[in-house]
Amino acid sequence: MRELFLLAPEADEAGWQERALCAQTDPEAFFPEKGGSTREAKKVCLTCEVRTECLESALENDERFGIWGGLSERERRKLKKRVV
Repeated sequence: MRELFLLAPEADEAGWQERALCAQTDPEAFFPEKGGSTREAKKVCLTCEVRTECLESALENDERFGIWGGLSERERRKLKKRVV
């Protein structure tokens, strides 16, 4: 007899993080010091297959620091204002 396991929503949501390209690169690039360049992190995000999930997670969790889904905190704040 085969058993069917259903994943909890949280388990499915966490799966995108394991596929994220940033998990395979230098994490410091995604959390630059104030005034530091975000260029390298954003380049990685451009080719990442889970970019959308990453951005959605950052917006839902109100991430205040770092590059998420290819956007800086300031860019995410502007995006939220446009949506509201």
